[in-house]
Amino acid sequence: MRILADENIPLVDAFFSEHGDIRRMPGRSINRAAVAQTDVLLVRSVTRVDRELLEGSTVRFVGTCTIGTDHLDLEYLEDAGIDWASAPGCNARGVVDYVLGSLLALAEGEGVELSERRYGIVGAGEVGGRLVEVLRGLGCDVRVCDPPRQAREVGEFVGLDEILTECDVISLHTPLILEGDHPTFHLLNNARLEQLRPGTWLINAARGAVVDNAALRDQLARRPDIQAVLDVWEGEPQVDIELAALCWIATPHIAGYSLDGKLRGTAQIYQAFCASKGWEPKVELNELMPIAPLRGLSFDASVKPADMLATICRAVYDPRRDDAAFRRSLTDDEDQRQIGFDRLRKQYPPRREIEGLEIAISAAQPSLEQLVRALGAVVKP
Repeated sequence: MRILADENIPLVDAFFSEHGDIRRMPGRSINRAAVAQTDVLLVRSVTRVDRELLEGSTVRFVGTCTIGTDHLDLEYLEDAGIDWASAPGCNARGVVDYVLGSLLALAEGEGVELSERRYGIVGAGEVGGRLVEVLRGLGCDVRVCDPPRQAREVGEFVGLDEILTECDVISLHTPLILEGDHPTFHLLNNARLEQLRPGTWLINAARGAVVDNAALRDQLARRPDIQAVLDVWEGEPQVDIELAALCWIATPHIAGYSLDGKLRGTAQIYQAFCASKGWEPKVELNELMPIAPLRGLSFDASVKPADMLATICRAVYDPRRDDAAFRRSLTDDEDQRQIGFDRLRKQYPPRREIEGLEIAISAAQPSLEQLVRALGAVVKP
């Protein structure tokens, strides 16, 4: 069996080597010639997989090691009888950690507490749903907008207009949907951006085109009270450098780039591949997951909850590091900006997740223990 994989997918050998010969290449370089003699195609979000790419090829399985599938033409794959799989939830925790780190940076910059803000989460799937749980566990006031979920289940959902006009923090976690009942392309257009409350924090770690980037650039230029955190961009790997300069935090689509999430994504695709063939998986992720360099933290029971929260989050991940590296890459040369964008993703340093981190507290303190559990960490006995 011939397997072609995006070079940025980890553990491909460990999971797939027994099933065939593996070839790797940059995801943006995968083309018709590359897949012509390929049976299994493993991609990430930078590779568009459709009829133009696959027609006439021998590809019979496509796996994307990502939550989103907007880069896959699912209708074509199903019509062509090509099995496919994605990795729902694989990097959800990494994105949650990114958002928490961004919120802490924003709060520190403005001298406010996170609890003083009202949060609006747009899209409550794998990522947004987990973020809602964490924020509510931390005692935050959270509103949720998810029209597809609202249409099929009972829940406390609100409309987008309410999110825009009543929430101080808006975090976007929707897929990119171009048509249908609930399209998300330019979900935040100029008219909706005009509705933002004074001093709003806007975070987009979903897909770049969910926000009209040109309209946001103009809004930020006119309204310096609005603070934006963007991890995704329209037209990436090209980036509007004027928009990036106006953002509080700007990063190259790495919100979910935790090592745990990447490895989890490969494992999920491997399991789906085996299921498509009717084979029993022989490789387990827990046998391959490296030990985290930071295993735990210790606190005195007198620590302030806000200080404890910031210490735990930043000990694991602080997005300001990625913001600094990204800004250094934003030169005036468009070609160099594209190269820099992809290089930062390809050479991304190992980053672990808060979930599972062991936290020791010197004495019983229910409020601190609740904070630890809300973050997904473990209270060490």
